Amino acid sequence: MVDWTFRASPGKWSKKEIIGHLIDSAQVNLQRFVRCTYQENFKLVYAQVKWVHAQHYEQADINELLDLWRLLNRQITRVLADYPAGRLQVKCDTGRETESLHTVEWLAKDYLDHLNHHLSQILTT
Repeated sequence: MVDWTFRASPGKWSKKEIIGHLIDSAQVNLQRFVRCTYQENFKLVYAQVKWVHAQHYEQADINELLDLWRLLNRQITRVLADYPAGRLQVKCDTGRETESLHTVEWLAKDYLDHLNHHLSQILTT
């Protein structure tokens, strides 16, 4: 059984907060994928530490968080499964202070790498 309140060290997110962070990441990336089907070079960033704190994930029910995370990822899967091939090279600006353009194809791969990184944190500690 997972101890969702576990923190690898003081000042680090708990496992529950990591799920919250993955929810935030899913929401932002879903918007990027959808908006890139009709828009180019728009900017969409988020302040991950502030968002985790503002959404009070530590106080939320873990089952609700996991349900939300699963549903968001199902929607991302639906969007990407039928993504217009001609739009995979459309770019989105993910830079906080300076422009940082990435293609939808790159964003999708980066999203999976990011997701796997954090899931391994949850499973190995």
